[in-house]
Amino acid sequence: MVPSHGALPWPLAVLPLRSQHRSMQHIADAAAALEHGRVSASALFESALGRIADPGGEGARAFTAVHAESARRSAQAMDALRRAGRAPSPWAGIPVTIKDLFDERGHPNRAGSVALQGAAPAAADAPVVRRLLRMGFIVIGRTNMVEFAFSGLGVNPHFGTPLSPWDRATRRLPGGSSSGAAVAAADGMGFGGLGTDTGGSCRIPAALCGVVGYKPTARRMPIAGVLPLAPSLDSVGPIARSVACCALLDAVIAGEEDPQPLPHRSVAGLRLGLPRGTFLTEDMEPAVSAAFERALARLSAAGARIEVFDLPELDEISLVNATGGFAASEAWEWHRGLIARAGDRYDPRILARIRRGERMAAADYVALVNARARIIAAVARRTSAYDAIIGPTCPLVPPPVVAVEEEREYNRINMLLLRNTAVGNFLDRCSISLPVHRPGEAPVGLMLTGEAMADRPLLTVAAAVEAVLAGA
Repeated sequence: MVPSHGALPWPLAVLPLRSQHRSMQHIADAAAALEHGRVSASALFESALGRIADPGGEGARAFTAVHAESARRSAQAMDALRRAGRAPSPWAGIPVTIKDLFDERGHPNRAGSVALQGAAPAAADAPVVRRLLRMGFIVIGRTNMVEFAFSGLGVNPHFGTPLSPWDRATRRLPGGSSSGAAVAAADGMGFGGLGTDTGGSCRIPAALCGVVGYKPTARRMPIAGVLPLAPSLDSVGPIARSVACCALLDAVIAGEEDPQPLPHRSVAGLRLGLPRGTFLTEDMEPAVSAAFERALARLSAAGARIEVFDLPELDEISLVNATGGFAASEAWEWHRGLIARAGDRYDPRILARIRRGERMAAADYVALVNARARIIAAVARRTSAYDAIIGPTCPLVPPPVVAVEEEREYNRINMLLLRNTAVGNFLDRCSISLPVHRPGEAPVGLMLTGEAMADRPLLTVAAAVEAVLAGA
């Protein structure tokens, strides 16, 4: 059953928000406050829990489960360890979220679907979750998502659709599939969270919710214990309120034992490549165009070289995906047994997308694999001279929820939101979305895409760009 607005499907008391915690926007702020005794892990947890429980907020839709009691005990334990000088890391006690797609010991992994209702609790944590816990982060709960991660809109008819922070009176889409993670980060329900990105599922909701979303080079992160959509494309990435927050979470889930801050880099001298035509079309809304052009002007004034160039291989991607692509074919392989048993419990729009893979022949799949390898190699030759490829994350500002109620519009808007971001997944690249709108404006994301396995350099570039564009 979808909870009504403000109704929580778990027992929580509404807790007061502590105003002194509102200035702690980033993980580094919280870590410094913990180190110097200005705040406790328990206080950070209770503040985040209060935001989730606020009946006027989005907690009821942003989360599918909140671990109120177990997370509270974990926060108390981290406070005790810190008093004893035994905190496992500087970030011990900082609350974060995980998407309802990761195995978490003792909790069912439902992937935003009622088709998996009654599934046994996971016997062990997914490796990326275990790495967060080992550093002492507090997992406050599981965030809502598009059913089985197969849409960029953020709609979930089973658990509700959390709303973008912008213009909530209109009820606008949060983007997907990591919808709850982005809404939680934007609304202060924790300091960031883990999502997944198969075609843009970290970057799209980040763009539509005004936060930062990072898609790492997929192979850097283990996907064991992560319910798959398309293993050829699936990647695990963070959503948070700054590049530095995402970089830290990225380092932790990649298994780094001693994550270090990003080095400083100036925007002056950066070469940023803008593919001609591909990311900039007549479908781009005026608010996106205005924010993007303003960002380019600011970067150019700061000394970045923005070079428009031809990337004809990008036009081939839609052609080679015409039979369904990796997402439909690989999703069908995983889902066909579950569909036979519980297909009537799926969101019909998600079911239709998965069923496209049923019609894909083995020869089509082999051709797709070969075409992808060829396109990746060709694009790498054209982009190697750039520090990053730049473009708008999405051509749209958050559409109203009512705009996608009709199936044709659902599919059209979904494809528009995925159009730019899916390129990075197909090309096996790292990619990040940064907010570039002014306060009060509709949220707009700027996307930077790097070379495969050049994650640290891309994050360093992104931090430099973020600094220049702050308040743009």
